Amino acid sequence: MENMTRLFVCAAQKNEVGRDVARALKTELKKQGLKKRLLDGEKRKVRVQTCSCLDLCKQCKKGDGAALLIYPEGTAYGNVRPRDAADIVHEHLGQGRVVARLRLD
Repeated sequence: MENMTRLFVCAAQKNEVGRDVARALKTELKKQGLKKRLLDGEKRKVRVQTCSCLDLCKQCKKGDGAALLIYPEGTAYGNVRPRDAADIVHEHLGQGRVVARLRLD
């Protein structure tokens, strides 16, 4: 199987924020040139996918954002808004640093 990082964005909210977050992430991946990234010397494609419930609501920081799971590393983010996409793409995917203010424990 091809090396791939997947960003699963919960789209089970009534206000469509998950779909807006997914669109913002896709835009930022293109803008920042990270649709393919180098990880441990290997090229890795990055895909953004909406999904139904990730079962993170109980742990999710209560708010109007979406839950996001980065696979295969397993980092979970909560209350993600479209405006957070640039930080997630730059910090997490570009620099390999977790965005602490959004991370779920």
